[in-house]
Amino acid sequence: MAYREGELSKAMMDRDWPHQVALPNFRCLGHNYLTIRFFCEALSVYPSTRSLLRDEVDTTVFCFAKREHAKQFHDRFGGEFVHPATRRRWPETRARHSEIFAEERLRNGRCINCED
Repeated sequence: MAYREGELSKAMMDRDWPHQVALPNFRCLGHNYLTIRFFCEALSVYPSTRSLLRDEVDTTVFCFAKREHAKQFHDRFGGEFVHPATRRRWPETRARHSEIFAEERLRNGRCINCED
C-alpha cells in the first residue's frame, strides 16, 4: 500500500499513538468536529483520524500518544476505547483471494507461482 508523503502506516500509528478512542461518525460532524479539534489542540492526538466499522456503526478513531490524554478525551466526548490489537485486520481476505487465484491457475494447467 502506498502512503502519501509524511503519512504513517497503521502499524506505526498503533505503536506511537496506541491509546485510541472511537466516536460514532454522527458525533464528529459540523460544529462538533470543530469542538473536538479545538479540545484536542493541547493533547497528544495524531493529526488525522482513522475510520472503523464497529458493531455495524461507522466510527472515527482518534489516536493519542498518552493514556491520560485519551482519558480526558473520553471523559469529555464519550465513545469507546479501542485497543489496536482488537481492530479488524484484512490479511485473511487477501490470503483467501490469492489462494482462489492459485487454485484457478492450477485448474487451468498453469504454474501456481508463475505470472504468464
